[in-house]
Amino acid sequence: MRGLPARRFPALALAFGVLLVLVASAPAMASSYRYWSFWDGGANGSWSYATQGPSTARPADGSVQGFRFGVSKDAGDQSGRPRTDAGFDAVCSATPAEQGRKRVALVIDFGLPSEAPSGETPPGDAPRTACARVAPDATTAEALAAVAKPLRYNGAALLCGISGYPRQGCGEPIADDTGRQPSASAPSSASSPSASAPSSGGSGGPSAGLVVGVVAVAALAAAGVWQSRRRAR
Repeated sequence: MRGLPARRFPALALAFGVLLVLVASAPAMASSYRYWSFWDGGANGSWSYATQGPSTARPADGSVQGFRFGVSKDAGDQSGRPRTDAGFDAVCSATPAEQGRKRVALVIDFGLPSEAPSGETPPGDAPRTACARVAPDATTAEALAAVAKPLRYNGAALLCGISGYPRQGCGEPIADDTGRQPSASAPSSASSPSASAPSSGGSGGPSAGLVVGVVAVAALAAAGVWQSRRRAR
């Protein structure tokens, strides 16, 4: 850069370096994901996003667990809850209690046709319910396997398919304009992600990596300024 004083080069280097860090660290455009989400049912028919994955959660006798297939940008998106408030009694009243076994009510919502992967259709319009009678220490995944086979998992133990749906795909990001469509039947009323769901992350503020990167660039530029001044003496 002819015509610029040499002492201005460190400042320019600092500005350019910060710009590079900002560009490199900027979050990518948020994506939506298509996956099976996992929910805990409340006593009054409410749903809360599960804080454990189905392979580690061990529901108590009388629990209600829900699964919903759909498209969501954020883990725990309330619009992605199971579309029924079926309680334990409604699901398990016809399944008698048995000594040494527990009963878990399961709600399985295959989602909307607009949320289905290309070439596939949800197996039914309404959510299914089933009462699993399993061992006292059984996980939710084991209860699900007792009533909704075949299940499909990927290599990271992510739940990809229930009762053979969908046939392929597992938590893949999709274009935002193909996301969830409003559902008139969905309850109106957002986790750490469970093992059944991906996390899109993003808090809106600068990431720790960005801050560290800026500090590192600033330190390098300051060292350059000090070095150039030392040489000028």
